[in-house]
Amino acid sequence: MIEERFDAIVVGAGPSGNAAAYTMAKEGLKVLQLERGEYPGSKNVQGAILYANALEKLIPDFREDAPLERHIIEQRIWTMDDKSYVGMHYRSEDFNEERPNRYTIIRAQFDKWFSRKVREAGATLLCETTVKELLRDAKGKVIGVRTDRDNGVAFADVVILGEGVNGLVGQRSGLRSELKPDSVALAVKEMHFLPREVIESRFNLKDNEGVVIEAMGTITAGMTGTAFLYTNQESISVGIGCIVSDFAENGATPYGLLEAFKNHPSIKPLLANSECKEYAAHLIPEGGYNSIPELYGDGWIVVGDAGQFVNAVHREGSNLAMTTGRIAGETVVWLKRRREELSKANLAEYKRRLDETFVMKDLKKYRRIPAFLHNNKHVFGLYPKLVAAAAQTWFRVDGADKLSKEKEILKSFRKGRTLSGLIGDAFKLARSWR
Repeated sequence: MIEERFDAIVVGAGPSGNAAAYTMAKEGLKVLQLERGEYPGSKNVQGAILYANALEKLIPDFREDAPLERHIIEQRIWTMDDKSYVGMHYRSEDFNEERPNRYTIIRAQFDKWFSRKVREAGATLLCETTVKELLRDAKGKVIGVRTDRDNGVAFADVVILGEGVNGLVGQRSGLRSELKPDSVALAVKEMHFLPREVIESRFNLKDNEGVVIEAMGTITAGMTGTAFLYTNQESISVGIGCIVSDFAENGATPYGLLEAFKNHPSIKPLLANSECKEYAAHLIPEGGYNSIPELYGDGWIVVGDAGQFVNAVHREGSNLAMTTGRIAGETVVWLKRRREELSKANLAEYKRRLDETFVMKDLKKYRRIPAFLHNNKHVFGLYPKLVAAAAQTWFRVDGADKLSKEKEILKSFRKGRTLSGLIGDAFKLARSWR
């Protein structure tokens, strides 16, 4: 790398960084993108969920050549105890539409494809390049980056930080504080390979249809967290994650939780005879709206996981990443065309545009949920047990009359939590949901 000037420098080649770089490059801006991995996606071997709407706004015809696994036609949400689950399923033939709504993907393959689109749009990509620090002028405005390459200095009118949840560049530059253990989750994933026809038979699928299972309950050993399973073409992604501070207090290991989840009576048959070939661990921002750091300043913008843009309630991340990256890129293009300085005052346009999207509206709606879950751990232990016991009592036909069963169920709930506790929890949850 030599000392050179760009309209924009993008740090990171994940969904948010690629979205920002693509948006600016296709509009003719001179864009440099820096990725510390060997190639885009090299740090993401596991599968993920892709939300079509966010990508369509960037690349309307992405379905023609993107490496997609299966489009999701069925969503299962399970509350689990040690031996059972109580669930809600939604499956619809409507999801077999011409332009499906959600897909499973393999991140390593998808990020490579997305990066190729970015380069085709005109951006310059440098991999195996770590940004060491942001460069500033005498007034404190960010004017470029210093990397670990020889003569590794590059200048730009704006630097967009799509560096992921760790946000090390932002931390070293004083733009954000260190991650708090109670606002980030540690998740572990495995990829289990099976023949395509076995997966389709096991999950009642055909062609490129897919299933997602999201689960909570005693599987997280009383900690705040969730587990998941979803189908790819010839593999199944399975994983579990909990808040880092809970791991520190509980002493449980992520891998131990995953092993227990895989051996749960409801999960084990779905993975039977599979071959595990990949294992990965990563951090996920879970703090929500109240953990969002400062998002812009003189010459810089934050996008994606670095900005805590994950909707933990609905398990959405890639769509928030791509949307924030796109809006950051659009804001820069708009300001450049108006010949406006990329100052903090002018880059406030990024936040104004974000506030009008589902990203900020949803995060704001659920801003109290993280605290509610952190302070009410019985949501992950006691309640799943009570719900499972109630279901078994109700569905077991043993000669007892139904009125007696209703009384038994109510008694078990009052004994487990007390009436005032039940009412209090319901009130807290309702209050957190607004």
